[in-house]
Amino acid sequence: MVYLLIGQDVQAREGQLRKIKQEFLPKELQDFNFDTLYAKETTLKVIQERFLAIPLKSATRIIIIKDAGSLDEACRDFLLNYVKNPDKQLVLVLILEHYDYQDSFIKEISRAAKVMRFKETVNPDTFALSRQIELKKPDLALRILNQLLKNGEAPERILGGLRYSWEKQGIQGLEARRKLKLLIGCDVEIKTGRLKPACALEKLVVGLCGFVQTAH
Repeated sequence: MVYLLIGQDVQAREGQLRKIKQEFLPKELQDFNFDTLYAKETTLKVIQERFLAIPLKSATRIIIIKDAGSLDEACRDFLLNYVKNPDKQLVLVLILEHYDYQDSFIKEISRAAKVMRFKETVNPDTFALSRQIELKKPDLALRILNQLLKNGEAPERILGGLRYSWEKQGIQGLEARRKLKLLIGCDVEIKTGRLKPACALEKLVVGLCGFVQTAH
C-alpha cells in the first residue's frame, strides 16, 4: 500500500498517520516496525535498507518519507519502480506540503498511491496561470497574475513562462500564432511604456481567455 499525503495542515496529517498506524500495526509493535525518513537527509542506500527490513512479529511495516518532493534522482527512480509492484508487507507513506504540477515524479506517484489532500497553500506560477487561461477562467487567472506580481515576478518572466507553457502543451498552428501575437503585443506595450506592466498583462490574460473561448 502506498499513501501520498499532501497539505500543510500538520494536525490533520498527523491524525491521518495515526489512523494508518492503528490500521496496520498493533500499538505494542509500532516502535519496531515504523521508520520516518526525511527526503533531504536520506540516500538511496538508506531507503533500500529500510525497504528490505523484515516486519517484527507483524504482517507489515510502515515507512514514512517526509518532504518527498526533495528526494534526489536516484531515490525518485527507485520509488517509481517500486510503486509499480509494491511489497504487501510494506506500507509506504510519502508526505508533501503542496502538489507541484510540474513535478513528473509526484504525478507518477499519485497515480499509484492513495492520495489524501489537506489544507495547502498554493504557490502560483506561470503554469498555474496558463491552466486557468486554458480553463476559460479569467477571474482566477487574473488573481494568480496579481499574486505573481505581488511576489515580485518580473513581467518578462511571466511572458516567457506563458510561452514555455504553450510549448510544453504542444500548441501549434493558428492557435499558437494568435497567442504569440497577443503575447508580443503585450511585450511591446510594456517596453514602449504605452501601458503599465500590470495593465498590459491583465489585458493579455483577458485577451487570451477570450481567445480560448472563441477557439473552441
